[in-house]
Parts: sequence; C-alpha cells; structure tokens
Amino acid sequence: MGREQGGSAGAIVVAFLLGAVTGAAMALLSAPASGAETRRRIGEKAREGRERATEAARQGREFVERQRETITTAIEQGREAYRQASQKEDG
Repeated sequence: MGREQGGSAGAIVVAFLLGAVTGAAMALLSAPASGAETRRRIGEKAREGRERATEAARQGREFVERQRETITTAIEQGREAYRQASQKEDG
C-alpha cells in the first residue's frame, strides 16, 4: 500500500509539473515574439520542467524510503517489546 501511495503522489507531482510546463509553453506561443525566440524559450522551459520533475521524483523516492525505514524500525521495536513482555510473564 505504501508504494501505491508514494507512486500516486509522484504521479500527481509529475502531472502538476507537466501542466505547468504546458501552460508556460502556451503563454509563450501566444506572446508576440519571433519563431526562433519562441522555440528557444519553449526549449528552456522544457529543460527547466524536466529538471524540476527529476528533482521532485528524487525527493519523493527519498521520502518513501525514509518512511519505509521508520515503519520497519517501529515494527522491529514492537516485536522486541512483545518478546520481552512475554519473557517476563513466563519467567
């Protein structure tokens, strides 16, 4: 379930970034500028969007990994506490 939520969060971020890049491209296309200038600006915005999407994906993966480690540690600590409590009852 954790992977599905992390994946859907990543998909939302990517969709948002793609929408932002598309909006920026449309704004550039509707602005009065030469064809060469417009293409250059679109290329720059596309590169910026790709870099932001890559960074957002990296941060998302790191967040999911940190949460996975936290949950794993909590489960291990719970098992140990249960084992110790069981030993006290038996002893």
